[in-house]
Amino acid sequence: MSAEASGGSVVSENSLAPPSPNHGLGQKIGGGLAGSKYVKLNVGGSLHYTTVQTLSKEDSLLRSMCDGSTEVSIDSEGWVVLDRCGRHFPLVLNFLRDGTVPLPESQKELEEVLKEAQYYRLQGLIQHCLSTLQKRNETYEGGCRIPMITSAKEEQRMITTCRKPVVKLQNNRGNNKYSYTSNSDDNLLKNIELFDKLGLRFNGRVLFIKDVLGDEICCWSFYGEGRKIAEVCCTSIVYATEKKQTKVEFPEARIFEETLNILIYENGRASGHGGMALLESGGVSSPGVGQSEEDGAGVGGGDRRVRRIHVRRHIMHDERGHGQQTVYKD
Repeated sequence: MSAEASGGSVVSENSLAPPSPNHGLGQKIGGGLAGSKYVKLNVGGSLHYTTVQTLSKEDSLLRSMCDGSTEVSIDSEGWVVLDRCGRHFPLVLNFLRDGTVPLPESQKELEEVLKEAQYYRLQGLIQHCLSTLQKRNETYEGGCRIPMITSAKEEQRMITTCRKPVVKLQNNRGNNKYSYTSNSDDNLLKNIELFDKLGLRFNGRVLFIKDVLGDEICCWSFYGEGRKIAEVCCTSIVYATEKKQTKVEFPEARIFEETLNILIYENGRASGHGGMALLESGGVSSPGVGQSEEDGAGVGGGDRRVRRIHVRRHIMHDERGHGQQTVYKD
């Protein structure tokens, strides 16, 4: 075996011969390593070469191994054997050398480093890990992430696997089959703004997702326990003078009401007797703006229906002959 002994540098696993099969046949020594200058460490199969001075820099398990306070296991080839994972041990050694060390970006790896620091009783590294975890948690606290649907298969998987209620807004301004009425653009923006506000208000309780691939110009869907509970379609066709136009509505009260209704599926509460009674009675919603339809009666008494709320069709003028025009008002 050949290894550099200067500066207590870490020796990579490739530069050292692998431990022999007799490594586990060593002995425990209680006298410590104080009589040595350099130390060979076998940490879970990861080999390292450092100095007693480095290991003794902090009051830790490693210092107690050096001064004899803790027994050490040494194999037949002189390697001090530590029964720990060696993945993060280079970071531990670098912290002892420099007093500080860059920590992993991954939350999982950072928690693994914290576990190693706690095992070796390195209080400086423990505090470094804890303060970093706290800063990252404060940075991410209050973050609201809205998934964007890229395919129907992805949408189905997301809804069926989510354990929280789901609210989906489908908006596709590119659907220009007909021209839009004067207020449609404003109402479309109002729907998007309401979606963002609801996403912030119920962040963590409801999963909000956006779909810009569908055919609907503006449609809200509400899901609980993996199935659609209600739908609010905000578009209608207006027959203006000699042409058809698309009208976008903003039924704010009804959308907010359906969002509150969907909360009965939070934490599986809809499976209880009270939740089922509310579902069987059609919820607490009222027809409000538009027409409400209940489709898809399920097995066991019709408590598996979808409330479909569509705005009424505004017909100002159709293309019939003079004297046969029909006017409908809400």
